[in-house]
Amino acid sequence: MDKHYLTPLFTPESVAVFVGSVDDPSTQTAQAVALLEALRAQRFTGTLQFLDIHTSGTLADLAQARADLAIIALPPSDVAPALELAGRMACRSALVISSGITAEQSTELKKIARREGIHLLGPNSLGIQRPQLQLNASAAGPLASTGSLALVSQSGALTSSMLDWARSNGVGFSSVVSLGPHTSVDIAQALDFLANDAQTHSIVVYMEGISNARRFMSALRSAANAKPVVVLKAGRKAAGNEAAQTHSGAIVGSDDVFDAALRRAGAVRVRSFVALFSAAKCLASRYRPVGKRLAIVTNGGGPGVLAADWVNEISLQLGKLSSESIAALKPQLPPLASLADLIDLSEDAGPEHFKAAIAAAEKDRQIDGMLAIYSPKAGGDAAAVATALAEVKRTIGKPLLSCWMGDASVGAARGILKEAAIPSFRTPEAAVGAFGNLASFYQNQLLLQQTPPPLSTLNKPDIEGARLVIESVLAERRKVLTEMESKTLLSAFHIPVTTTMLARSANEAMMIATQLGFPVALKIDSPDISHKSDVQGVALNIVNATGVRDAYNDMMQTVARLQPKARINGVTVQNMASAKRGREIYIGLVTDDPFGPVIAFGAGGTMIELINDRAMELPPLNQFLARRLIERSRVAETLGEWRGNTAVNMDALEQVLLRVSEMVCELPQLREMDINPFIVDEHGAVAVDARIVIDHASQAASGGTNHYGHLAILPYPARFEQVWPLPGGGEYSVRPIRPDDAQMLQDLMQHLSPESRYFRFVSSITELPPTMLARFTLIDYDREMALVAVFKERTAGADGEITETERIVGVSRYITNPDQSSCEFALVVADDFNGKGLGSRLMLSIMDVARERGLAEIDGLVLANNPGMLKLMRSLGFSVKTFAEDADFKIVSHAL
Repeated sequence: MDKHYLTPLFTPESVAVFVGSVDDPSTQTAQAVALLEALRAQRFTGTLQFLDIHTSGTLADLAQARADLAIIALPPSDVAPALELAGRMACRSALVISSGITAEQSTELKKIARREGIHLLGPNSLGIQRPQLQLNASAAGPLASTGSLALVSQSGALTSSMLDWARSNGVGFSSVVSLGPHTSVDIAQALDFLANDAQTHSIVVYMEGISNARRFMSALRSAANAKPVVVLKAGRKAAGNEAAQTHSGAIVGSDDVFDAALRRAGAVRVRSFVALFSAAKCLASRYRPVGKRLAIVTNGGGPGVLAADWVNEISLQLGKLSSESIAALKPQLPPLASLADLIDLSEDAGPEHFKAAIAAAEKDRQIDGMLAIYSPKAGGDAAAVATALAEVKRTIGKPLLSCWMGDASVGAARGILKEAAIPSFRTPEAAVGAFGNLASFYQNQLLLQQTPPPLSTLNKPDIEGARLVIESVLAERRKVLTEMESKTLLSAFHIPVTTTMLARSANEAMMIATQLGFPVALKIDSPDISHKSDVQGVALNIVNATGVRDAYNDMMQTVARLQPKARINGVTVQNMASAKRGREIYIGLVTDDPFGPVIAFGAGGTMIELINDRAMELPPLNQFLARRLIERSRVAETLGEWRGNTAVNMDALEQVLLRVSEMVCELPQLREMDINPFIVDEHGAVAVDARIVIDHASQAASGGTNHYGHLAILPYPARFEQVWPLPGGGEYSVRPIRPDDAQMLQDLMQHLSPESRYFRFVSSITELPPTMLARFTLIDYDREMALVAVFKERTAGADGEITETERIVGVSRYITNPDQSSCEFALVVADDFNGKGLGSRLMLSIMDVARERGLAEIDGLVLANNPGMLKLMRSLGFSVKTFAEDADFKIVSHAL
């Protein structure tokens, strides 16, 4: 039960191959011919059996065979019978390489696979490669060499191209997965397996679209938390999107939103096929996330300046040696060397000079990575310099990239660099861009670690009041809220708005304006008019009562003429918000397909479309994410001291973004929202105008077990936090796990007794590997849950001062099984807290969560020689049975 559910597909011990008659090529499709050639080119580590559904005996005879994986490369009419036969053979996975299968036939194959309990990859797929197993179950050409890089692609043509490139560049793979347009095992499931695959250290993905944003984000976040993931996505522009939809059968969303989703998932996006190859080079070298400071070591000023220009262009930082490093390095270099910005070694530089400069940069804390650029010189030895880099690479930990300019004269040098696994590029820009990918991964990992709750720690909003406003509007069969209704909604979440009052006559407008104080603004109030300025429904800077009366009458007449069928409630009157020293901001909400609601931020005012300043972030937000969202906008440069204006109140602005995030999380009916302009200055912020569009919430978001089904990223489930008493005094808290619990979880593991560790992990490991630790602490709260028991220990220092430190003393977790109706649990309690009721409490709490999620059964494996756990399970009402696959285990189950 510890194996991943896709293990039979990607790590099969036995394979059944359906290709027609093995001895008669006339019965084989083109894919079958290519598949047979690929399978026979090397010796698979498991067992292969070739079957023909027409001549291999009766169905009963065939059904006696057994296999983990069935590979089907047959004409479309024979695929369904072969898949049904695979089910009778107890195959748990199937790969369909046949092409020309229609969407209708694909739907039928999925039904068969679901009925037989088979995980289906394909149809119309080029297949998979698992080099370590010597398994080439593909029509994508020869088996790739073994490596630690995984490739997942939604394009067969690109898969073949990537493998061809890898063969000539010395790049090896742990896995190659080619996904068809109608496959049942999708990109999310492939990522989920690779995230847990010990042979895979990095992942590159080519994709055209996704069909389920929540599942995709869950798998991508899990994978990127454990290892670097680089994504190339097609369909960036409108025409490309249209093509991608018809080609992949998946929904392609706004490119800006996709960027925001990848950032939040901790992955890196590249924009071209060339950049994907560059990223693959770096990942194959096993480089890990770094900062943004790149030192450029060169023997030519021109190429070095080009590289420095590109560093600035893509928002990296030029890594500069400290004064101490310069003093130590200078005596080792030629007299004309310059170390002010670039590490320019001059034209006289030889191998020992490059070696000394790289070693100095490696030791300098102001530098995160190094790029060595070599320009061919008369009398120079490009190969000797490359050899020097290969030697120094063995002793450094920072990323080292290279760019050997030229062609014929540096061919041998590039071969040396390739052999040393030093990424080599032909241009400085390509090398800097590759380092930029590493830096982006580092930055995006910070976003990945954020797990905000749906509600911030600010004053609680009036959620029920806001819902009543929405329900009343929907009851009137309207979707666009009036300005008054929109501002009421904002006020319910404590977002400051200008005082706005509705006048139903010119006299009433004059009285309201006089009470509010001049100048004022008048705006038409109608549920049928979205853009008030288009019908001359806005009048600004009115300075006296006569002006208010005239503006009211003129506005009512003009709107009635331009929009005669519009229902008009009257005219709103509000103070003019002073913008002399304030900045006009836009804060909004867009609903993307497939990623759902997305929060937008940028420059506001009447020029919003022209400026087109819109940064995006997926909800929920916390203060860190809100600040990063602001920083990504172009208007961020004006929010500090700017042109004589004092800096704006950033805390107030961030709080508004947190409030908008709360609205998005708690009100699934929201579809669009424009707060424009939102005026912010040193004193605070206020919404001057707002437009909100709503619709009925989808079934996933409005009811059932998941109130936040409309979000692509599930918020931190703070509602499961509890406090429980300890026998004999004291208390402990139970709460969902967070990414920042990693060190406390490792401490728990290291202090367990050998017996407790063995009972939990069936292993003698003394600490959790980094990938497992990351996997255990950053989880998808939708498909799994981990609850930690946290005890606050009080210790007295030498001065008598009492300090409190938190300690994790127990963990219970479950993960939903592929059937989506049951889950598997695990439990561990610190040895010094055994017998205090923590095990029972953690199990009851995790069962409550699983029950709320709509799961029907919880089960787990317990070693037969673990009497304490078996006693606990029986006391909680679990059934205990011998595990059929291994008598050393008992399987314990409980209906929820």
